[in-house]
Amino acid sequence: MITSRKNPLVQKARSAREGRERELIFVEGLRLCEEAAAARLAFEFVLYDPLLEDDERAARLLGTLRAVCPQVMPAGRDVIESASDTKTSQGVVAVARRPHNLPEKSPTGTPLVVVMHRVNNPSNAGAMLRVAEAAGSTAVVATRGSTDLFSPKSLRGSMGSAFRLPVWAGPTLEEVLNWCADREIRTVAAASSARATHTELDWTAPRALVLGPEAGGLSDEEVGRADDSVRIPMRPPVESLNVATALAVILYEAARQRNFK
Repeated sequence: MITSRKNPLVQKARSAREGRERELIFVEGLRLCEEAAAARLAFEFVLYDPLLEDDERAARLLGTLRAVCPQVMPAGRDVIESASDTKTSQGVVAVARRPHNLPEKSPTGTPLVVVMHRVNNPSNAGAMLRVAEAAGSTAVVATRGSTDLFSPKSLRGSMGSAFRLPVWAGPTLEEVLNWCADREIRTVAAASSARATHTELDWTAPRALVLGPEAGGLSDEEVGRADDSVRIPMRPPVESLNVATALAVILYEAARQRNFK
């Protein structure tokens, strides 16, 4: 039973939570721990409140974690809360190895890649991951300067999608464009200045949709480097949508064209 907030495992959990352990990620709560276990993440250790043993769902999760994790340790409630990233902890936190899934591991079929270029809001990034998986994307790329897709806030927003989708983090936009060109994947920039609307483009071909940061979107130069560009029609005076909302609108048009069910 861990009773000290200064315990090395507790300190390591806080370090992973704060992003200071680059090869580790912090996973919190029943749902995310279930998703991480289902995705077969490599767990380092788990800390849990012993009271969870009395809950059927939590006890089942702890049994699963004990089978795959070398250290599943009971800890005092105050210790768990000191490591928690939420206001009200569910009583279980875990530290796991950071997944390294490159787009080369994408599922077979026609590529539909989402490229987040310098998207810096973790809640938006998490929502975008969830939308990407829901609409049938085959991979997600987060360029250099984007938020960490495996930060606690992003993981909560993605609801486990970050564990299941192939993710490529940290390339430059140029590297992504070259990667797409080598694989004959046409890049599409989301831009309010585009002539074509998102419904006028053929999304049945291999595509990579590039969306820019929340503040101002892609620059004119970045839009010009893509093979195509599209805009979402909007009634004035509205000029833009939240980036996760824009992604959903465009991806579900792509899904419609691909007869997605």
